[in-house]
Amino acid sequence: MCKKIGKVYLIPNLLGDSSLEVLPAQVENVVRQLTYFVVENEKSARKFIKRITPDKVQASLQIAVIDKHNHTTDLLSFLVPCFEGNDIGILSEAGCPGIADPGAEVVRVAHKKGIKVIPLIGPSSLLLAMMASGLNGQTFAFNGYLPIDKQERKRTIKSLERKALEGQAQLFIETPYRNMGLFNDLLDTLQPNLLLCIAADITLPTETILTYSIGQWRKTPIDLQKRPTIFIIGS
Repeated sequence: MCKKIGKVYLIPNLLGDSSLEVLPAQVENVVRQLTYFVVENEKSARKFIKRITPDKVQASLQIAVIDKHNHTTDLLSFLVPCFEGNDIGILSEAGCPGIADPGAEVVRVAHKKGIKVIPLIGPSSLLLAMMASGLNGQTFAFNGYLPIDKQERKRTIKSLERKALEGQAQLFIETPYRNMGLFNDLLDTLQPNLLLCIAADITLPTETILTYSIGQWRKTPIDLQKRPTIFIIGS
């Protein structure tokens, strides 16, 4: 008789200190039944688990921490509970696991080992920003962080501009305390008729989502300092 193999649940997290209402009941139900978790940060993961299931005994949790420095052998070790018949949950620091998130590496190994992967519905800042942008949702690309070096960054911005003008919306992000520097570089570098969507603090009470031309943005003050923000350019 074949031994039961556990499943991997991809558990969406909040995008900040927002209401639990943005999460469907299924997330709470799954978290309630799990003991094993793979997370980016143990302290914040425990805080989220306690918030969503306050009656869950914290001492019972088995938590492994993943980051960009983990090797393949580490990734496989995270899945050992599955081979012992237990389900595990991969929990992102914010938003959905596997999207701009190191959890994708564990998911890849799970597929190679024949472990069933189940994504749960929840907030993804990239998709929510894209939905609300009014830009081309038929073809778009996420580019992660742009270069820090100013000249290299401007070359990258011009490259993304060409793709945007061809019809593919371009999404990217920045470390929140550098947002204004990137915003100013976009205003200095992009053509005035190109469209730029700014989506900041998504799902939070301070949420701001605006799409203007670069020409309009040059006349529109906005404060993005230390606010998680998605930038999207399109035509």
